[in-house]
Amino acid sequence: MSDKTILQHITELVQEEQQLRADPDKPVDASHMRHIEEQLDQCWDLLRQRRAHREFGLNPDDAQVRDPRTVEGYIG
Repeated sequence: MSDKTILQHITELVQEEQQLRADPDKPVDASHMRHIEEQLDQCWDLLRQRRAHREFGLNPDDAQVRDPRTVEGYIG
């Protein structure tokens, strides 16, 4: 997966999140929203990994999607 593809997926997820939150009269499915948030965190993490690999002369394609618990557990 390329950086461009990851960024495109991030854009799609953000748009979906915004659509879900757009109608204040429509209840938001909390588990679906959580899933979107986890996917966003995973995408950003993967993008950071790819950039770090590139910066240190490694193959960015060796970066791997990490499980949500690992990504969500970061303290920023």
